[in-house]
Amino acid sequence: MDETQSIGDASAAADAWLEKIDAGDVEGSWESAASLFKQLVNLDAWRAAHGQATTVFGRPLSRELSSTDYRQSIPGAPDGEYVVLEYAAGFERKKEAVETVVAALDTDGAWRVGGYFIR
Repeated sequence: MDETQSIGDASAAADAWLEKIDAGDVEGSWESAASLFKQLVNLDAWRAAHGQATTVFGRPLSRELSSTDYRQSIPGAPDGEYVVLEYAAGFERKKEAVETVVAALDTDGAWRVGGYFIR
């Protein structure tokens, strides 16, 4: 698989996943996450983390993809295929934020979100 195709597929997976987050579909976002994510973070922990982020930052108001980076290694995860996507984002209580979504090529060959961070 070539890098450009991987970035495109990972971007599409990230966009679909972020739509679930934006809609408040915490369970759906967890269900559609990468298998490693689900092994490391159970649904209750994900609900709590999402709730905490929403309390701190508020609802997302804007998001624009600012960078993509294809990698075969990321900290805290086994070697594999990953795309790190960074978005310039704005939230109700944080006007300028960076959302980072880490998409991973899952064991079944589909791209899924394996990490999500706001800073």
